[in-house]
Amino acid sequence: MTPAPATPFAAAAASLVEAGRLLYAQGLVPATSGNFSARLGPDQIAITVSGVHKGRLGVDDIMEIDSAGCARDGRRPSAETLLHIQLYRRYPGVGAVLHHHSLYATLISQLAGPRLVLENYELLKAFPGVDTHATAVEVPIFANDQDIGRLAAAVEDYMNTHAPAPGYLIAGHGLYTWGDSVETALKHVEALEFLFRCELMKRGVTSP
Repeated sequence: MTPAPATPFAAAAASLVEAGRLLYAQGLVPATSGNFSARLGPDQIAITVSGVHKGRLGVDDIMEIDSAGCARDGRRPSAETLLHIQLYRRYPGVGAVLHHHSLYATLISQLAGPRLVLENYELLKAFPGVDTHATAVEVPIFANDQDIGRLAAAVEDYMNTHAPAPGYLIAGHGLYTWGDSVETALKHVEALEFLFRCELMKRGVTSP
């Protein structure tokens, strides 16, 4: 008997669980840090439950929220849900958002000022709309804020007046990046982590 196809929620949950395992194996989501989500539909988002260890995620650790960030099962979603909501509202093509607290992202976010300019790297072609190394991509850096609504508003204000970026940093905190799928968002994580390390090496902060 042919098994029934996975529901959109089940498929998204499985992808987020796998993303957690991959990122934890690389040391990018220590302790219970980070949060992940995937768009299911116009008013449906799958997101990690608050406070769970991303390297030991199970499907039961993924919950469903609506487009306003309200839980549909009574559980508490990530404390940073509004940052995910802001991206889904702004970009209809975004299918997944990944946030991690890596060593390189955390360090560069405290050293680069209000923005990090990535210039003349071949790997910039990993990002949408970039087809040559001879370009510059700006990654904004926002001051950390425990008022997530206010932080989401600051991100929105920046995006209203600047060119699209592949992600943004929160100072002393970590990286948010996104893509049309979990797989694409993971590619952006990998590319940005490499580029952050390059920038740190230029500053003499880390070694090869």
